[in-house]
Amino acid sequence: MRSQLAGAALGEARYNRGSAMNIGKICKRQVVTVTARTDLVAAAELMREKHVGYLIVVEPEPRVQFGRPIGVLTDRDIVISIVARSADPTLLTVGDVMTREPVMVDESDPVEAALRTMRRMGLRRLPVVGARGMLVGVLSLDDVLDMLAAEIGDLSGAVRNEQRIEGVLRS
Repeated sequence: MRSQLAGAALGEARYNRGSAMNIGKICKRQVVTVTARTDLVAAAELMREKHVGYLIVVEPEPRVQFGRPIGVLTDRDIVISIVARSADPTLLTVGDVMTREPVMVDESDPVEAALRTMRRMGLRRLPVVGARGMLVGVLSLDDVLDMLAAEIGDLSGAVRNEQRIEGVLRS
């Protein structure tokens, strides 16, 4: 019994050692997108309907689910650029307000690299791209916090497991 428990514990340690979590494993794959030609009011309505404050603006491409990201639009962009200036949103498109050339990360990048980028640029969300620069998801600080909470749960499980193994070995 002792060798089985010790072997299992060592096997897990060997399996996890040196394998950095990549962005593709934790990002959200359900992304809400619009095009630059979308009416701004329609984009705001989509935000309300989907309960999101972040839309990724894409250039649609044939046979690709989402397309290539060319910008992002946040609820804050709408408030600061349009509402606070008393501009008429019915006269504008997403392309008039969006942040162009957004900072993006590759789905194969390690989470640590994304966090450094988010901190350096003051961003809470990043579009995630895959092959040929096509959109595959979005990474948010919430996704990272969920991952970290799971890791902390694993750590507390290690302590409980250590106590269980010690109890078996000492009985």
